Amino acid sequence: MTTLEQASTPNPNGFREIDVQRLAASRGTTRLIDVREPSEYNAELGHIAGTELVPLATVEHVAKAWDRNQEIVVVCRSGGRSGRAAAALAAMGFKHIINMSGGMLAWNAAGLPVER
Repeated sequence: MTTLEQASTPNPNGFREIDVQRLAASRGTTRLIDVREPSEYNAELGHIAGTELVPLATVEHVAKAWDRNQEIVVVCRSGGRSGRAAAALAAMGFKHIINMSGGMLAWNAAGLPVER
C-alpha cells in the first residue's frame, strides 16, 4: 500500500478518498488527473501544479492507454465528477484510484497553491 493509500479511506465504489491536506502533504510523484472542462482548468479556482487535464467525458477512452497499477488521484471542482471518474477507472481494473474529496473548492479553501 502506498503512502497516499494509507492516508486515504475506502469508498464502496471501488476507489479511495483523500482530503486536500493529506494529499498536499503526501503527494510525491502521484499522477493527478483533473476531470473538469478546459474552461475551468485555468479559471478562478485554477489547478494543482502538475495535473493532467482529462475532461470527464473522455476519461474512459484516454485511460485505456494508462498503467492500471499506477497510483492516480482524480480531481474536479467539488468531488462529484472526480468520484464518477474514480468509479469508472476502478470498474476498468485500475488498482490504485483515489478521489480528492471536496475538489478544487476544498483545495482553495485550505489556501493551497494553484496555477492559472
